Amino acid sequence: MNADTELPRTEKEWKQRLGDDAWRILRKEGTEPPFSSQLNDEHGKGVFACAGCGAPLFRSASKFDSGTGWPSFFEPIEGAIETKRDFKLVLPRTEYHCARCGGHQGHLFNDGPEPTGKRYCNNGLALKFMPGDDDA
Repeated sequence: MNADTELPRTEKEWKQRLGDDAWRILRKEGTEPPFSSQLNDEHGKGVFACAGCGAPLFRSASKFDSGTGWPSFFEPIEGAIETKRDFKLVLPRTEYHCARCGGHQGHLFNDGPEPTGKRYCNNGLALKFMPGDDDA
C-alpha cells in the first residue's frame, strides 16, 4: 500500500480533501463520539491507514476490543506515529499523530493487553481500512 505522494498544504485544502468531520479530528485534534465508527467492528485482515494521507498506521493483528467505543490497537507499525503531551483535560495525556502528515489520531493509554500493555485509542474517522495482507 502506498501513501499519497502529494499532501495538501493549507487548511482549506485539507478541509476540502477530508470533509468537515474528519478535518475537525485530523487537523484540529477533535474527538468523535464513542461507538460512532464502523471501524470499531472491523475484524478483517488488513491495515488501518491514516485517512489524511494513506500512510499505514496499524496492522489488523494489533486491533482489540477495548470496550471504549473507539477502534483500539496495542501496537502501531514502527515509525508510523509520533506522540506529544496533551493538557486539554487538565491532566496530561499522550496524544499521537500520523508521522507522515501530522494528522491527529487519538490518545495512548497504559491499560491495553499484552504484549505491550498499551492502548492506542483511535478516532475511526481518522482511519481507513485497507483489506488484504496486514504486512505494511
